[in-house]
Amino acid sequence: MTQDALPAGWPAMSIAEANALITAPGSAAEVEEVVIRGIKTKTWKNLPPTLRSVVEAGRAHGEKVFLVYEDERVTYEAFYRAVARFAVELQGQGLKKGDRVAIIMRNLPEWPVAFYAAASLGAIVTPLNAWWTGPELEYGLTDSGSKIAILDTGSYGRLAEHLPNCPDLQRIYVSREIDEIAHPQVTKLEAVIGGANEWISLPDQAIPPAEIDTDDDATIFYTSGTTGKPKGALATHRAVNSNIMAGAASGARAFLRRGEAPPAPDPDAPQRSSLISVPFFHATGCFAVLNPSLIGGAKLVMMHKWDVIRAFELIQREKIQSAGGVPTIAWQLIEHPLREKYDLSSLESVAYGGAPSAPELVRKIKETFPKSAAGNGWGMTETCATVTTHGAEDYANRPDSCGPAVPVSELQIRDPADGVTVLPPNAVGELWANGPQIVKGYWNKPEATAQTFVDGWVRTGDLARVDEEGFCFIIDRAKDMLIRGGENIYCIEVENVLYDHPAVMDAAVVGIVHRTLGEEPGAVVTLKPGASATEAELRAHVAEHLAAFKVPVKVKFWHETLPRNANGKILKNELKKLFEEDAATA
Repeated sequence: MTQDALPAGWPAMSIAEANALITAPGSAAEVEEVVIRGIKTKTWKNLPPTLRSVVEAGRAHGEKVFLVYEDERVTYEAFYRAVARFAVELQGQGLKKGDRVAIIMRNLPEWPVAFYAAASLGAIVTPLNAWWTGPELEYGLTDSGSKIAILDTGSYGRLAEHLPNCPDLQRIYVSREIDEIAHPQVTKLEAVIGGANEWISLPDQAIPPAEIDTDDDATIFYTSGTTGKPKGALATHRAVNSNIMAGAASGARAFLRRGEAPPAPDPDAPQRSSLISVPFFHATGCFAVLNPSLIGGAKLVMMHKWDVIRAFELIQREKIQSAGGVPTIAWQLIEHPLREKYDLSSLESVAYGGAPSAPELVRKIKETFPKSAAGNGWGMTETCATVTTHGAEDYANRPDSCGPAVPVSELQIRDPADGVTVLPPNAVGELWANGPQIVKGYWNKPEATAQTFVDGWVRTGDLARVDEEGFCFIIDRAKDMLIRGGENIYCIEVENVLYDHPAVMDAAVVGIVHRTLGEEPGAVVTLKPGASATEAELRAHVAEHLAAFKVPVKVKFWHETLPRNANGKILKNELKKLFEEDAATA
């Protein structure tokens, strides 16, 4: 849909008018003001109070299928039984409210079982990136002080030699391990809960009682930091669950802007089905997809890793209605040459976030999947995913925007020089956001917390503008970071590893534009006098220390000190031109 093809009379009302109707007293999405950590904050009145309440409400969906993984199909009842059984096990291991429980695995049915079992006891669930290397996983476990960890086989293999360096860790559960592991702390997860297809046969028992408040600590999700070490973003149950209402409010807003009444919930409507192709260990996968799906009774079809052909097969087999995750995935669904061999007519939504997306993507989605609506949004780990949402005619009208804030949130553009002065509409400055979904701060990092979280606001580090109607446009990232297919890469982390190589004297990492991934890391290095190193050697050096997605795809050599400004800061825009020249001559 192009701007000149928008419906006559659209929009029927402003964003503010639509939000007022959506959140009016007595509505499902009613908003109230409460005091959170001493600050008056708008929040959703009818929000499920805790993650425990979400899993208990989900049980009401009974024999509906909740999780699909390969030939495994888990109903809502079976899922609840597995959660309850594992919660009993964790309690038996001495798990108490506030203890940290790490989950280190790719998307498997066991991941949400571990997540909700621990959260339902009041533990602080700490998912770590399953692509991290052994040293990175060791850091996450020691920094969080995790008492219990649940891993898949691959993660355990990378972590095993680092276990002596994790003194807080008392018990480890490994899922889908074929061989016995001769380690006194290790238990096979299947020995406790069985295989996914067996969960329905587990005893019908309740989750052990626990006193949990809506503003109690719930999760720690790690986000890379400009200091080179990841920071744990500490979120509450209220913050995590806020995504449940944000998605519903966004859908209602589209109807009202169109001049139509939002449809009433239909308990007899066909079950919604979604392809979950982003990791549960990211805020989007866990907070914006998994949690709303559980309470809403949707079917989640999981992929162990992204593969576009496998995605086509699953969309056809499971009649998937929603897919996406990051723009990379949307592009692959559109452009793969074998797409027309599959029946993808069930798709109604292709939504994404987590990375910059080309404005043309919304048009391409509509052309390729005529029944499907494109959608995007903006958020970060520090905001528990959703702050803005964008879809329907609004997205067609402003394809370069990430949408307006959800009704409980507010955006401000402030002068980066003082962090106080609020700039007028359309002025470019640093994006600040508030709302009930903002995390409490960084785990055990009071200085970093004070710098980033101010009076209920998070200073995002993104440069942006907000127009007169409240639509946000991300201009650039003030932080030295690039995003590859939804994965944050902080340049200093990669640069520090390059500096550790004995031949490297100077190093800088910059983003190389990539049509579907958004950008990839590229490095420019200066070698020490008399030293030598090849591109392959330096890439292999980084791969030994960091996850594969952080390894520079190209390394260029600069034969003098890297260009700097008067303050000594490397002029990365100059270095980016080296890779742009390559692209121009390719």
